[in-house]
Amino acid sequence: MPIKKQEKKIDPKLLKILACPVTKSELVYNQNSSELISKQAGLAFPVKNGIPIMLIEKARKIKN
Repeated sequence: MPIKKQEKKIDPKLLKILACPVTKSELVYNQNSSELISKQAGLAFPVKNGIPIMLIEKARKIKN
């Protein structure tokens, strides 16, 4: 029996209320990397099992 690949989705209602913890700006969900992107802060926050990890120390720096 093949193992089902984990879904990489986030609830759209949750995405509407979340904001970057650094800049309080809008976040964009990247389904391919399973991350919430803050373009203003240049950070990518991981999403694990559909749960956003909004800790600054867990974020990955990205190019703006």
